[in-house]
Amino acid sequence: MTTLLERPTAASAGPVVDKRVVRRRLGPGKRIPFSLAIGPLLLVGLWCLLSATGRLDPRTLSEPWVVVETARDLIENGRLQDALQTSAVRAFAGLGLGTAIGTLLALVSGLSRVGEAVIDGPIQVKRAIPTLALLPLLVLWLGITEEMKIVTIALAVMLPVYIHTHNGLRTIDGRYAELAETVDIGRPQFIRDIVLPGAMPGFLLGMRFAVTTALLSLVVVEQINATSGIGYMIHLASSYGQTEIIVVGLVVYALLGLAADGLVRTIERKALAWRRTLG
Repeated sequence: MTTLLERPTAASAGPVVDKRVVRRRLGPGKRIPFSLAIGPLLLVGLWCLLSATGRLDPRTLSEPWVVVETARDLIENGRLQDALQTSAVRAFAGLGLGTAIGTLLALVSGLSRVGEAVIDGPIQVKRAIPTLALLPLLVLWLGITEEMKIVTIALAVMLPVYIHTHNGLRTIDGRYAELAETVDIGRPQFIRDIVLPGAMPGFLLGMRFAVTTALLSLVVVEQINATSGIGYMIHLASSYGQTEIIVVGLVVYALLGLAADGLVRTIERKALAWRRTLG
């Protein structure tokens, strides 16, 4: 009879597996490395193939090498940098203003029954009205100015920030409030130590939607009697059938969106690192 202190022999232990040579398998929730780049690269490859074989009419969509050459020319003469700077200022100004307003309204509505009664109703009405439908009024009130463009972007951004931050406040476990009352924590400390960390996941989720919304609004406002920006460059190119410039502008919009979303995701990983340490 064997005892618990006896070690199993090689024959009884079965085959020995060297853990160093075991390949890492993709389990549930694991992504393929560089998975986000696979789809765009395949599309670019298909674009190159169709253009090289003549299946794609250059008047419909310019060849990739023509687009690259056009981008280089735009960079050399400074036109692309100027347009990018103008668009980036508009986008981030509207994003910052809309984020501040949406967060403030969410805090007032989420922390007070009176605030919710006053604020949440109008916000839901605004939710039912697309921001771009307000453009005629905004043009009438503010004129075709930079302020109008920034306010339009801010109104579009405010909505996802408010909704997700407000939802984050409402889903905070009520036991934390009971604990705060038990240990006699003051309201300022309760907001700082419990409410704001609890609402942070919702706020950051809203920011990811807000970034996309800001770019969508930017595309529209830059084509309304604008004289600068990426949208104006695209609008002008469409009048002359310059598809290569249009594609360059679309790529710049895409890079702006990816950069902004990547920044929010980086902040999310750092700000919510405490969630991975729980449990």
